[in-house]
Amino acid sequence: MTITIPIRAIEVTPGSMISIHNLSWQDFEEIIAELGEQRNTRIAYYRGTLEIMSPLAIHVSEACPKGIRPHRIIADIVKAILDFQQRDWDDFGSTTLKRPQIAGVEPDTCFYIQNASLVRGCTDMDLDIYPPPDLAIESDVTSKTTLDAYKALGVPEVWIYRNRNLRIYLLQNGEYLESSVGLVFPDLPIMEMIPKLVQKAIDDGSSRMLRELRIELG
Repeated sequence: MTITIPIRAIEVTPGSMISIHNLSWQDFEEIIAELGEQRNTRIAYYRGTLEIMSPLAIHVSEACPKGIRPHRIIADIVKAILDFQQRDWDDFGSTTLKRPQIAGVEPDTCFYIQNASLVRGCTDMDLDIYPPPDLAIESDVTSKTTLDAYKALGVPEVWIYRNRNLRIYLLQNGEYLESSVGLVFPDLPIMEMIPKLVQKAIDDGSSRMLRELRIELG
């Protein structure tokens, strides 16, 4: 017997994930539409497998009961460094990235940096027209489906922040290889910098951390 329930009835608790298999691309598109945009979950689809994830929040308090997502702090750090280096960038946030029939993913956040000039004026992301983001940032992701989706989309660099550690994955010959050096900031010890700065933002506040970072960079 097959039981059908609305996708919105499925509750994913923070830090957990559910997998649904044997879904067509049309199924994936319909689920995205039913879930809507105003939600805390993120999705990844790769060749029939859909994962719905609810990342953990950090720094939970009475004033901030939902907590702070690390990717938001990391995105601010990336912007501060790029601005100091006088480099162009565009933050496309959690824009749904799709390679029809094969893969779809919603990053925690993503950036165009090397290819920033190629997405000016873009209001509807179509990877048949525009290149994939230069950098995708995820927090609390352990999913192979997510990396497989990024691989199918051709995203050259993915950062995954989890348990106060940053891992850098670079796309090389069609596969992701873990690296200690990134493409976006090859001259900076990003793996060491990011966890320290995220913790500093939690302890002292993001604005203070960013001010001190700008002084250190200058």
